[in-house]
Amino acid sequence: MSKIIITCAVTGSIHTPTMSPHLPVTGMEIAEQAIAAANAGAAILHLHARDPETGRPSAATEHFMAFLPKIKQGTDAIVNLTTGGSALMSLDERLAAPKQTEPEMCSLNMGSMNFALYPMAAKINDWKHDWEKPFLENSDDLVFKNTPRDITHILTELGVNRGARFEFECYDVGHLYMLRHFVDRGLVKTPLFIQFVFGVLGGIGADPENLMHMKRIADKLFGDSYAFSVLAAGRHQMPLATMSAAMGGHVRVGLEDSLQIDKGRLATSNAEQVSKIREIVELLGRTVASPADARHMLGLKGSVKTKF
Repeated sequence: MSKIIITCAVTGSIHTPTMSPHLPVTGMEIAEQAIAAANAGAAILHLHARDPETGRPSAATEHFMAFLPKIKQGTDAIVNLTTGGSALMSLDERLAAPKQTEPEMCSLNMGSMNFALYPMAAKINDWKHDWEKPFLENSDDLVFKNTPRDITHILTELGVNRGARFEFECYDVGHLYMLRHFVDRGLVKTPLFIQFVFGVLGGIGADPENLMHMKRIADKLFGDSYAFSVLAAGRHQMPLATMSAAMGGHVRVGLEDSLQIDKGRLATSNAEQVSKIREIVELLGRTVASPADARHMLGLKGSVKTKF
């Protein structure tokens, strides 16, 4: 099996500060945790920004620039910027920072979907910030908009015009068919890097048979012209990542996807999760890819061509 790429999703836009004191919020916290995760074995750092005062997800370019230069100075890991941001953000807001900073890689959600976070709100009584509870509760009426027109715009602005490659985030089987549609249109070039996403309420469930099914459909649609990675939300993170590694796929961990390191125990850092999955995949006989390996495997333009 080829070398395995570990991606670390450092903070995301789902979890809120009340849920864990270890969730990085400020630019310095995000940079420090990202660099530590890279040192632990993450070749790719998937990054969102937050308002440093409130911890709320942010699309502001200045909040991204509070950590991007520090990360570039501290590690040669690949920076993969979100184009999803938060489901509450407009497309223009979501793309502002990637368009200005021109990263090597961006995430790209391959379809619109319900994105239901509201069950999390029932687990907490005392909130650190007043925005957190309504942010979660109001997701019972939230559609995460990623239309074909939106996807075309992202592929053109960041891919064609700025040379980014994409991590295609597929939350359900239909998203794989949407990706095939864009390959057929010539807007997406192979080889592909597909992130199978499991366990978000509104997307496909985090069941082992669903991973097998997603892999079968991807094989049918893309043959040998793709690589896959797996992320699973919450307690499913490590089991499905382990399954992916055993199947020849790549893995993603990080506090965006799960706040825990073991059942009932919070992870103290992103690096702790990276270290754990690295130990697991190496016990399975896989060799962890360096950033240079990952750049070669994914055909990236190189960090010297970024603008941060």
